[in-house]
Amino acid sequence: MTPSLPTDPPNPPLTRAAWRRNRITAAIGLVTVWVLLWGTFSWANVVSGLVVAAILLAVFPLPPVTFAGRVHPLPMLRFWLRFLLDLVVASAQIAWLAFRPGHVPRSAIIAVRLRVNTDLNLTLTAEALSLVPGSLILEADRETGTLFIHVIGVRTLDEVERFRQGVLDLEARIIAAIGSADEQRRVREGAHPSPPADLEGAPT
Repeated sequence: MTPSLPTDPPNPPLTRAAWRRNRITAAIGLVTVWVLLWGTFSWANVVSGLVVAAILLAVFPLPPVTFAGRVHPLPMLRFWLRFLLDLVVASAQIAWLAFRPGHVPRSAIIAVRLRVNTDLNLTLTAEALSLVPGSLILEADRETGTLFIHVIGVRTLDEVERFRQGVLDLEARIIAAIGSADEQRRVREGAHPSPPADLEGAPT
């Protein structure tokens, strides 16, 4: 019999104030993603994002998620600076792969198990990865906190491990920016190691 993987305890019931705060946080997050997807900041995009967020939260209510941390300004600044740098570097790499003559890029599906298994961390890490060119979230396993990511331009096992470590570094920056003291401790201690299995895709 295969032993079950350790999972985090379920979220405790939310108070009315926490429920209201989570709805506001979810709306802000949805509007931010909406504006990023359009690629242009304008009041029209912000207003339309608010309308879309209101409809989504009304029709598809999110499960209760307790935000146990707080915003840390300096780590938050570091996160955004590194995220913008990753956007520029990844865009240049994908452009080089697209126009490089005589080269057939390979892709891979890589499983990365996060160390902080919460809905918030899983969502933020997945969103940050999906917004960077060259990587796309195929599936997120809430039970084990594992992301399955399709990556372009991966040819060797060393590159697979470098990408996996990059995802864990991204998670660490997110937790440093908004995580609780317990979540930061779990990241430092590496409470949930990544699974060794990954699937290499066919050449694209």
